[in-house]
Amino acid sequence: MNLKKLTVMVLSLFTLGILVFSPIETNAKEKEKIAHVDVNVATLWTEPGLLREIDAPSASNPVDMNAWIGSMNYEDKLWLVGNLETQALYGSKVTILEEQGEWVKVAVANQPTPRNDIGYPGWMPKAQLKDGNSFEKQFKRGFALVNAPKTWLYSDSKLRFKFMEVSFDTRLPLLQVKKDKVKVMTPSNGAKWIEKQDVSVYQNENQIPAPTGKDIVDSGKEFLGLPYLWAGMSGFGFDCSGFTYTMYHANGITIPRDSSVQAQQGKKVEQENLQPGDLLFFAYDKGKGRVHHVGMYIGDGKMIHSPNSSTHVRIDEIKTSGYGEEYAGARRYID
Repeated sequence: MNLKKLTVMVLSLFTLGILVFSPIETNAKEKEKIAHVDVNVATLWTEPGLLREIDAPSASNPVDMNAWIGSMNYEDKLWLVGNLETQALYGSKVTILEEQGEWVKVAVANQPTPRNDIGYPGWMPKAQLKDGNSFEKQFKRGFALVNAPKTWLYSDSKLRFKFMEVSFDTRLPLLQVKKDKVKVMTPSNGAKWIEKQDVSVYQNENQIPAPTGKDIVDSGKEFLGLPYLWAGMSGFGFDCSGFTYTMYHANGITIPRDSSVQAQQGKKVEQENLQPGDLLFFAYDKGKGRVHHVGMYIGDGKMIHSPNSSTHVRIDEIKTSGYGEEYAGARRYID
């Protein structure tokens, strides 16, 4: 068959719909692989397999955050700087981007970053995830939002048998509300119970009341004394931007995950016009270089923040040595 006849045949088959290039189209439009975090706090790493022996409690299922953080000294915590990306709470939605053995690279939903439109990227153990969309559908009935620094899920309605300790800002699908307790769904262990006083119940995110700056500051004060943890996003430990992000997110406002990006969004505020809840940024080169820290204004020239691996969530004067000379401006995320 000559080339002219072959070309005519191919065009005819294409016109009739017989010749279809489906493999290319399928790959281009392949559905995102969704999963949900199946441990109270999942820690995301910059690369798979970076774990030290001391990090084992953070990479298991279930996780023991208290044992992990409690076992580390200052040098152990300092090593985490640059090796961890972020954390994701129980029930959080992630998109699987890549798989490598027992590890997966995921993007965490609702943690905005210019690094990935889907969510904040990082590597975590595959065993800490529950695959599929079935859990996501459970949220159609509403959700319980943990508003205590930490609280327990129970296996029984009489709250006698502890199942898992969960963090502030954890969201779980709502099944039932009773006088003093709430029934929720978990990603892979069925229904559990939680004390009603430790959660707020909403039909959807839009029902979370618009907060004042004081509301967000009050949330932050609940964590005074909590040890710093690089990449920390939970009531077990925060880094500086994880702290500000979580205080806002738990109050219904989603801001960027990292301080450098938080400093670029919101509304610019001059220092003489600061209000409680405004975010304060600090940068190298006497405030003119790269942003490296964020705190939250509480009034009277003071801020609440989670400074570094050697300390904990605390209140300081904005002009405190090490910060005052690096002040780089403020942003407001509340109308």
